[in-house]
Amino acid sequence: MQLTGVHHLTAITANARANKKFYTESLGLRLVKKTVNQDDTSAYHLFYADGLASPGTDLTFFDWPAPPERRGTRSISRTGLRVADEAALSWWTTRFADLGVKAERARLIDGRQSLDFEDPEGQRFRLTVDGARVPAHAWAKSPVPAEHQIRGLGAITISVPDLENTELVLTRAMNMTKLREYDSPDGAGRVHVYGMGEAAGPEQELHVAVQPGLPVARQGAGGVHHVAFRTPDAEGMEAWAARLRELRIPSSGEVERYYFRSLYFREPGGNLFEIATDGPGFAVDEPLESLGENLSLPPFLENRRAAIEARLKPID
Repeated sequence: MQLTGVHHLTAITANARANKKFYTESLGLRLVKKTVNQDDTSAYHLFYADGLASPGTDLTFFDWPAPPERRGTRSISRTGLRVADEAALSWWTTRFADLGVKAERARLIDGRQSLDFEDPEGQRFRLTVDGARVPAHAWAKSPVPAEHQIRGLGAITISVPDLENTELVLTRAMNMTKLREYDSPDGAGRVHVYGMGEAAGPEQELHVAVQPGLPVARQGAGGVHHVAFRTPDAEGMEAWAARLRELRIPSSGEVERYYFRSLYFREPGGNLFEIATDGPGFAVDEPLESLGENLSLPPFLENRRAAIEARLKPID
């Protein structure tokens, strides 16, 4: 039983309109689903991905009027995004300078050429060269040239004050493999790298920064809510639910999200993890060519559409 990589990452924005503008216009991602948080229907849930809305490319946001995140440990601290090669990294360096995006100089991090940057709310990202190993699905309407487009999610970095119990969950419960470690680029602690599956690239890695000297983070705008890992189908989800029960790890049990099935639990460092199925996908309720153009609601919320729409602010 094996996870196959990062499925999606969900962050928090306090400004859905500006969020949509930055991620579609500046980063050139495709808005593939405009829906609501199923547990708080007053908030948008926006999904950005590649041209085909492929699992493993979804960067999603809850729209909550929250104060800015207070950075620290017990948090998901940086989100990896993949580009094909160093030419793409150079192109993004120039683009960020032209757009006034806060970014550092490209450098070698954990053996890969990388470029750290932030969105306007302080959401932290790392563009990493993946060598175009995994097939990419460019978005034809993106303002970014196809060869330089973001190809999907890369390694996700979490911060914890202590490694021992987190490592036990990653290796014994989630079947990840310890691969290597390196000094944290921010100068605080060591980063331990765990792989899923064959762990051939950053899309199958979780990086754990051990940083006991940091204060505990406070979640908010510009921060991350949770990270999800891939399992192929409902059968796989049932197996993971059974495994967590067997190991007495508290979880949500299986949750029907309509576009995929989910299972939520917290690792010992306090970070919220999700396991999510690859399917059925975002084209289950609207045509692939027009994904994200209208408000989509799962069937169990459709009878509340008028009330839900009345509470949402236009973002187009």
